[in-house]
Amino acid sequence: MRKPAANPYSLFISSVQKELTAERRAVKDFITRDPFLSKFISDVFLFEDIPAADRKVDDIYLSEVEQRDIYLAILGNEYGWKNKDGKSPTELEFEHATRTHRERLIFVKGHDDQARDPEMAKLVARAGRQLTRRRFSDTPGLIREVYASLVECLENRGALKTSPFDGSVCDGATLRDIDQSSVTAFVETAEAVGRLKLKGARAPKSILQNFNLLRDGQPTNAAVLLFGKNPRQFFNNVQVHCLHFHGTEKRKPIASQQPYEGRLIEVIDEAVEFALGKLDRRVGTHAASIQAPVTFEIPRPVIVEAIVNAVAHRNYRHNGFVQVIVFADRIEIWNPGELPPGLTPDMLRQPHGPIPRNPLIAEPLFRIKYAEKVGTGTTDMIADCRAAGLPEPDFAQRGPHFVVTLWRDWLTDDVLVGLNLNERQLQAVAHVKKTGRITNSEYRQLTGTTRKTAARDLDNLVEKKVFVRLGEKRGSHYVLKRNK
Repeated sequence: MRKPAANPYSLFISSVQKELTAERRAVKDFITRDPFLSKFISDVFLFEDIPAADRKVDDIYLSEVEQRDIYLAILGNEYGWKNKDGKSPTELEFEHATRTHRERLIFVKGHDDQARDPEMAKLVARAGRQLTRRRFSDTPGLIREVYASLVECLENRGALKTSPFDGSVCDGATLRDIDQSSVTAFVETAEAVGRLKLKGARAPKSILQNFNLLRDGQPTNAAVLLFGKNPRQFFNNVQVHCLHFHGTEKRKPIASQQPYEGRLIEVIDEAVEFALGKLDRRVGTHAASIQAPVTFEIPRPVIVEAIVNAVAHRNYRHNGFVQVIVFADRIEIWNPGELPPGLTPDMLRQPHGPIPRNPLIAEPLFRIKYAEKVGTGTTDMIADCRAAGLPEPDFAQRGPHFVVTLWRDWLTDDVLVGLNLNERQLQAVAHVKKTGRITNSEYRQLTGTTRKTAARDLDNLVEKKVFVRLGEKRGSHYVLKRNK
């Protein structure tokens, strides 16, 4: 379908028609009549606007989804009519929009997910794992959310000529706010790793100009974040907050927590060291080198890649901050924002091109080998975790945050379900994940069972290669089996 030059974008509205008739019509009328949005979006598709004679019960107009640039779904309580496979038009349209890489905007009516049809509740949750959902209570609220989302969408597509965050002048900053020694250190590191061959002037100002970090002689946001004396003076959301929990849930007491703030390169290093400091490690021999090698239970490059991605590609216009959370069984890295249009969590598991949200921040990180520019970062993480005998990382959109989960062992929730363990055994696995070991006596105390039943349960966990028994029979104890 050819797009008119003056109005380049088109939009498909999806929802259960009978439940949300008024909301669907209100959204279309608003977009087509708004003086601003109508300059950019000329075609808004509603199923009910098609002549009745052309409507077929089995025709969900998936081809119409594919012809539009933007897919907009309004989800309520009802799931709607189902086809022979038990799926509603709304879910089929959502799946097709995902499969064909349409930009998807999801608006959910109400906050009580318990009140929804169970299948609609699943669709709401599924959409939330992939991208940001916006909630609304009434039609005016929906219109406000639609307007904000479409403006952000147009900005991301370059239709609105606003300056990107990293290239905008940092309000109030001058060259006096740049730490010249950090610029010099950056150049030395980049040259040492072979990713910078500097032939011109080496003065900090010249370096900043070479990397497009100055605008009319003033530092950009990227310049201050990377090399500022005190970035917190200009930004309240540059903190990386690191937390450690002894268990597998985010609940008090917090074992330790540390907010890191300052220049991005230093903050990345501090967050990485915080995470590594909470992991088990093995020290090798001096056979391969003078210094004995150290191997962490999660490979260091995987943790570095996840934290660098969160810091480099986050949405700095968002008031939130990056979180690095260490649990007994995993590390989660929470990043304010969502994936760029056209990129889904599942696509991160396949080779893909680089789409940096903040290219002026990403480029210096590439030069010092903190990042690559070929789109292999996530696939390298997957390969490194497999080589270490760990589950692949999880990539998910949780509301306004993009979350990467790195597993410390192979016993994820999905794996445990497949092992058909009883409640006593699940308690024991959780206990060992937290404390590192369990004995028959501790098993009985934990579960309230008999010695004979405890022995049978523990033997079964060994047979299923969940536990390994160590020590003599009377003094034996059980630990998790590694590298499944």
